[in-house]
Parts: sequence; structure tokens; C-alpha cells
Amino acid sequence: MSVLYVLAAFLITLPIAAKGFYVRKNLGGIVFCVALSIPAWYVGQKLPMIGGPVAGILIGILASNLLGIHEALNPGIQAGSKKILQMAIVLLGFQMNLNNLMILGPSAIALIASVMVTSFLVARFVGTAAGVARNGKILVGVGSAICGGSAIAAAAPVIEASDDEVASAISTIFLFNIIAALVFPAMGRLAEMSDVRFGMWAGSAINDTSSVVAAGFSFSEAAGKTATVVKLIRTLMIIPVVFVLALLKTKNGPQDAGSHYRFDAKIFPWFVVGFLIACVVNSTNMLPSAATSIWGQTGRFFIITAMVAIGCGANLKKLIKQGGRTVLLGFCCAVSVTLVSLFIQALLGIR
Repeated sequence: MSVLYVLAAFLITLPIAAKGFYVRKNLGGIVFCVALSIPAWYVGQKLPMIGGPVAGILIGILASNLLGIHEALNPGIQAGSKKILQMAIVLLGFQMNLNNLMILGPSAIALIASVMVTSFLVARFVGTAAGVARNGKILVGVGSAICGGSAIAAAAPVIEASDDEVASAISTIFLFNIIAALVFPAMGRLAEMSDVRFGMWAGSAINDTSSVVAAGFSFSEAAGKTATVVKLIRTLMIIPVVFVLALLKTKNGPQDAGSHYRFDAKIFPWFVVGFLIACVVNSTNMLPSAATSIWGQTGRFFIITAMVAIGCGANLKKLIKQGGRTVLLGFCCAVSVTLVSLFIQALLGIR
């Protein structure tokens, strides 16, 4: 998609953002992040194994730690890492098709559910043992369970994760995506897997879509198609997971003996509802596919913009210091979902 389409959509969407976002003090930092997003976008197009979001974070970190950023840009950069990310998630819904749930049936759903539960449990207990902070455990768990960077980007504003936490989680998930894309085809051939079994395995155990596609089609065309469909179904799990996180976020402490929690509409992340509406609109073909495609791709561009902003705000020394624990957690999650996927397939009789 042409960058001109993205920039046009950016100008259209920006004025409808949250109150106080589109103000003069933020404009310089927002334009700065958008400008850095363009080379990150092209890196993602040319090197899909790296992807635009990872490139955006790296460019942001380099810009902040090597070049330095003028103080006047900070308000816009902070707005970019929050409000633009929320806008991106809403627009990303235009690339979600709920009809994919019906393609592979209950076997794929059972497999994906098992992988998700495993990832969340490992993230919680191993993360606690390793001393990873609560938000870090959630982000790595969500990224390993669903679809890597996109799931992390969707969950981050809901749980109010810091720039350092987001950057660390995405970098960790990226590392194991690359390893999986290279190792899975060789392991599949060594185990003499069928196309269907390998496709189900890759689609359920590898996180990022580009890595799933790379591994699947490296094995065979049939495996690649199966892996892609499983991955699309898995991606849809962003919807219930983010919605549950949003509901948990709005729970306050107990008020009296008969009422444990109260829903607080003021702090509920309403962009999640916008995301759900966009998913429904895309699934029911209410708008032309060309329109939903443009807005969905614009959402992906905005995610890169938000990642640039997050990279600009990340503390490189802190990332290096705390990175080992997060990488250990990512490794445990990656190994766990890989093994559980194979085990569940064996139970379901998938050959």
C-alpha cells in the first residue's frame, strides 16, 4: 500500500482522537514519529521476518539514545505511544474476519485454546519465579499465546504498560519468532510430519504471522495454507483476551459485604469496543473490501508509529539490565506452546 494512502488516513483520523490529543504541543512529536515510521514501514515490507513494529522500536531507540530528542517533542511522543496505539487497534479490527472461526472446526479451536492456556500459566508462574513484573508477564504471555507483536500492542494500553515493558516483550517475542521460523521446517521433516500436522503445529505454536507463513510454506504449499488459516483463527483470540483484560482493569476494590466489585466506565478502555465493532463490520462485509483493507493497513502503520514512540521513550540501560529475565520467560513460553501443540494434536488424532 502506498504511504500516501496511510498519511491521508492519518490526517483524517487524527482529529477524531481523544480530547486533548490533537493540540499544538503534541504536533511536533507526532510528526517526528510518523516520519520515522516511514523507513520502518519499508523495512517491514522488504524484510517481513523482522517486521515493521520491531524496526520501529529499534529506530526509536536509536533516535533517542544516539541522536537525542528535543524536549519539545516529548509530549507528542508520549501521545503517540498511547493515543495513536489505541487508534491503531481500532483500525486493525478491519483486518479481522470472524468467519475464519468456522473453517477448521473444533479441532483447531481446541488446539488453540490449549496453547493459550499453557502460555498464560507458564507466563504467570515462571514469570513470578523469575522476578518479571506483572505487566511483563501479561505481555509475554499474550504475545506467546496469540500473535506476538499485534497482541502485545493491543494489550499494552489496556494494562497501561510502560514503554520499557512493551519494548522488552516485543523484542523477546521477535527473537523466538525468528528461531521458530528457521527451526520448525527442519524439525517437521525430521519427524516426517504430514502437511496438515505441520501446518497445525506451525500455526498454533509460532507467534508472528510472517514467521508462520515463512515456516509453513518452507515445508510445503499445503502446510503453508493450513498454518495461515490456523494463525488467523488464533489472531481472533485477541478479541476476548483484550476484552477480559479491560474488564479486569475496571474492577475496583470491594465496597461492602454484598458487593465485591464495581464496573467503572470512566477508566474502561473504550477503544476495545471500537475494535470489536470494526471486526464485526469487516466480517459482515458492510463496507467495500478495498475500504476495510486500507483502514486495516493504516492500523498496521499506526502500530509502527506507536512502536517508534515507545522506542523513543524506552530506557536502553534498563532494557539491557532486565532483558535476561524476560528472555528466559519468553523461552519457557515458546518451548511450552511448542510441546503442548504436538501433544494436543496427538490426543486429537491429527496426522
